[in-house]
Amino acid sequence: MIVRSISKVALGSKSLLEGNYALEVRLKELEKRKKIIELCLDMNSCGLNQGTSGNISAVHEGYMLITPTGIPYEKLEPHHIAKMKIVSDTNKWEGPFAPSTEWHFHRAIYKSNPDFGAIVHTHALFSTVLSISRTEIPACHYMIAAFGGNSVRCSEYATFGTEELSEKIVVAMKDRSACLMANHGMVAAGTNLDKAMWSAVELEALASQYYHAKMAGDITILPDDEIRIVIEKFKNYGLKSQPN
Repeated sequence: MIVRSISKVALGSKSLLEGNYALEVRLKELEKRKKIIELCLDMNSCGLNQGTSGNISAVHEGYMLITPTGIPYEKLEPHHIAKMKIVSDTNKWEGPFAPSTEWHFHRAIYKSNPDFGAIVHTHALFSTVLSISRTEIPACHYMIAAFGGNSVRCSEYATFGTEELSEKIVVAMKDRSACLMANHGMVAAGTNLDKAMWSAVELEALASQYYHAKMAGDITILPDDEIRIVIEKFKNYGLKSQPN
């Protein structure tokens, strides 16, 4: 009798722990859904994006949570955010609305680098201007190192929402956390949502600085040795990665 009672207590404790864990996972997912909506509104209000042209996603327990297609951000509710498996070759999703038409490259980027936990895509003004001229951003400022190298590349052009575009973006983002997208816009990734948005804002600032510096005249490009030094210093700099 005592043994059976102990076994029942042990099973009950295990069930309770599993239930608590499942609840914690659901709450974290809800927080990410709310955060995605918050950042969508922020990027439009600060001029980083216009309308519903941009999209945001985040990784959660083997899935990506991504903004739905064509829904005004101010009308979004947490349950509207689409949910898709990352390790999958299908376009199946969970939610009342279809995911952003750019879900292909979000998933491809996550597959290419599992360190990324969130992605921000926008049609920010100066990033898009440079992308139209198919111009990469060189090491005109030391902050270029925040993206992993001595430049932010511009991917080759492909039609939006296609696997071909995904492939070209993954190539442009090799050893980088962002790229410009030819005749389209930009995409920035980070370990979490805050970091991804920070990267998108910083990329647009660099694009603006480079555009205006070219108009001003000669540009001095920082040498590769200096960028390597800055990359090392950045390992303990700025916004630290926190789970969200």
